[in-house]
Amino acid sequence: MALLPIAATLDFYVLPVSLQEQTLVQFAPQVLAYLAAGLWASHNQAIASRLGLSARGMRDGMPWGLLTGLLLGGLNTFIILAAYPYLGYDISFLKQTPHAQLPVFVMIPWFICAIALFVELNFRGFLLGRLATLESTVWKAGLVQRLSPLALLASALTFAFDPFMVHTFQHLHWIALWDGLIWGAIWIRTRNLYITIVAHAVEVIVMYLAVRMALG
Repeated sequence: MALLPIAATLDFYVLPVSLQEQTLVQFAPQVLAYLAAGLWASHNQAIASRLGLSARGMRDGMPWGLLTGLLLGGLNTFIILAAYPYLGYDISFLKQTPHAQLPVFVMIPWFICAIALFVELNFRGFLLGRLATLESTVWKAGLVQRLSPLALLASALTFAFDPFMVHTFQHLHWIALWDGLIWGAIWIRTRNLYITIVAHAVEVIVMYLAVRMALG
């Protein structure tokens, strides 16, 4: 099931450019991922705990997620507003993204938190979780089994090269690669999806507010 969204993402990049520009086509890998996750959930038990949403994990996840989100939000804001322009990249296109067109009171906290919830359920809870389970059958060394390096890299690349992400954020989509690696490593280490959900939401809120203020 977890291989389906990966295959769909790869297939997107061999389509003609005219098709790649279609919004529905850009969302196809994510739609397939949610369908696959739903099908997986319907045939398994203890779904919440396997995704990393155990009841006891919320209390520990909140502070660590807040700290991670603030650190990544500050770092990525610096990269977007200082490093990229210094290197000659244009970031003015961010004013035309769908996110920038929505009112602030819609984006914060509702839309950003909803995105963080569903994206983390998809890319970390389902995709990374199932890939890590699959990879654990390959390695004999216990340490490598626990680290799941191939699953971590595959899920982070799939996240960073999500068609809608690339189309919307252009060259800035590379930021999602190290976000995906960091959030994925946290999930593998803790099996606590609350951390990555909160970190994702807080980071995006920090970046959204800073970029919106900087670009007017």
